[in-house]
Amino acid sequence: MTRQEATRTQRIPLNRDRVLRAAVALADSTGIDALSMRRLAQELDVVPMALYKHVANKEELLDGMADAVVGEIDPPAPGPDWQRVVRGRILSARQVLLRHPWAVRVIESRTGPTPAVLAYLDSMAGTFRDGGLSADLTHHVMHAMGSRLLGFSQELFDTSGPAGPPDPGLAARHPNIAELAATAAHDGGSTVGGGCDDQFEFEFALDLLLDGFENLRRQGWTSARKA
Repeated sequence: MTRQEATRTQRIPLNRDRVLRAAVALADSTGIDALSMRRLAQELDVVPMALYKHVANKEELLDGMADAVVGEIDPPAPGPDWQRVVRGRILSARQVLLRHPWAVRVIESRTGPTPAVLAYLDSMAGTFRDGGLSADLTHHVMHAMGSRLLGFSQELFDTSGPAGPPDPGLAARHPNIAELAATAAHDGGSTVGGGCDDQFEFEFALDLLLDGFENLRRQGWTSARKA
């Protein structure tokens, strides 16, 4: 940053929105592990104490960053087809997370939903209800969707590490797993690192779920009839 640019930056009043936007940009460029209040203050060319007028501590900063990211998700598209509306918003959420790959960790680390996340989930529940799903079915749908509502699915195991040489005994010990592994061809568009949460797998599971929910709606499913 040149001296002239720094002077212009200093003239812009520091506020919560500017702090959060700078924190998101810093996490995008350096990763969430490199983010600190001191580093953020340097980026904004202020003393660290100036930040605490707008965020009480780093946890509140992370809450605000999560909300800033979720705020980038497209609003619901107009139309009567609830599946299309839900699918569009979820895929928008996924694109947002791909722009901010650190955000999954931050969202998962929160002890409860932040205001923007809560508002987003409330809106999604409203879309299900407007689509004719009962409150009972919507309750179970929200649980079944889990993190997919925010554009990612968490795998059972972390496979993002470096791949080792193939185990020559795998096929003999676990022939079905070996067969599946040999057919896997995943792209790099994952929001949670390596593994099966790529775009094709994500949309495949999403469409299965949405079609299943619609079938339950048509059947008039209730949890009282689950037995």
